[in-house]
Amino acid sequence: MAGQLEGKVAFIAGAARGQGRSHALRLAEEGADIIAVDLCKDVDTIPYPLATPEDLAETVSQVEALDRRIIASQADTRDFEALEAAVEKGVAELGRLDIVLGNAGVVGPYKPLVEMTTAEWQNMIDIDLTGVYNTAKAGVPHIRKGGRGGSIVMTSSIVGFKVFPNTGAYMAAKVGLTGLMKSLAVELADDMIRVNTIHPTQVDTPMIMNQVHYDLFSGLTDRPGTREDFAPISQGMNALPIPWVDAKDISNAVLFLVSDQGRYITGVTLPVDAGAQIKY
Repeated sequence: MAGQLEGKVAFIAGAARGQGRSHALRLAEEGADIIAVDLCKDVDTIPYPLATPEDLAETVSQVEALDRRIIASQADTRDFEALEAAVEKGVAELGRLDIVLGNAGVVGPYKPLVEMTTAEWQNMIDIDLTGVYNTAKAGVPHIRKGGRGGSIVMTSSIVGFKVFPNTGAYMAAKVGLTGLMKSLAVELADDMIRVNTIHPTQVDTPMIMNQVHYDLFSGLTDRPGTREDFAPISQGMNALPIPWVDAKDISNAVLFLVSDQGRYITGVTLPVDAGAQIKY
C-alpha cells in the first residue's frame, strides 16, 4: 500500500538529530525522499552541544534503512547560498521538491534581553528566524517549477504564544516566524503552496534534554540536575499531566500538514503543546 507521500521529496533543515531526524524518518515512512541539511557544529553563543557530522550520517543511515533516498549536506541556514546549493543538488538527484521544513533552531542563553550581548541576540535571530526564511526561499523556486503545489512548515514554539522569563530573543524569533509564515501563505497561495507553523511544548530531544537545561530548570545548587529533576518543572508548563512530548508527536502533526489530509490548510499556527498554551 502506497504511503501518503509516495513519490514526493522533502527538504528538511536541522535534520541531523531531534525533531529534524524524526521528521525525515516519518516522512520517509510515508514514501518521501529527503534532502537533509544541518550545520553539524557548535555555535559559540549556544550553551549546549549541537549536532555533529556523525549525527547527520546516522539520519542518512536510518532513512536508507526505510528504502528511501536521501541527499545530505552540511550547510548553515544563515548562509543562503549554501542552502540554495544543497537544494539544487538534492533536486538534481531526486527530480523534484514538494515539501520544505524550516526546522533548524537553537535556544539560549537564558538572560534578560538588556543583558544579552550583540552576538547572543544576533545568532538567535539569524538562526531561528532568518535561517527559516532562507530555508523557505531556497525551496520555493523548485516547488513552483513543479507546478503541483506544495507545503512549507516552520517550527516555532509555545514561546511563540506565551512569555517565559529570560527567553526574549528566542521569543522574538519564534513570534517573528508567525508573521513570516502568514506573509508567505498569502504570497504563495496562487501557487497552491501552503505555509503553516507548528508550536511544540518541551520535546524529548537533545536541544532540551541536556545538562544546561537540567541545571537551569531544577535550580539545584548542591549537585547537578538530572532528567528526573527536570520532569516535574517541565510538566508544570503543560495542562496535560505529562512533562514533554516525543519528537514523533510533532512529526505526525507535520505529516498531517504536508499531506493531502491538510491540503486546504494554510496560514495556521498549530500547537502540539499538551495544553501549554491554555495553562495559566
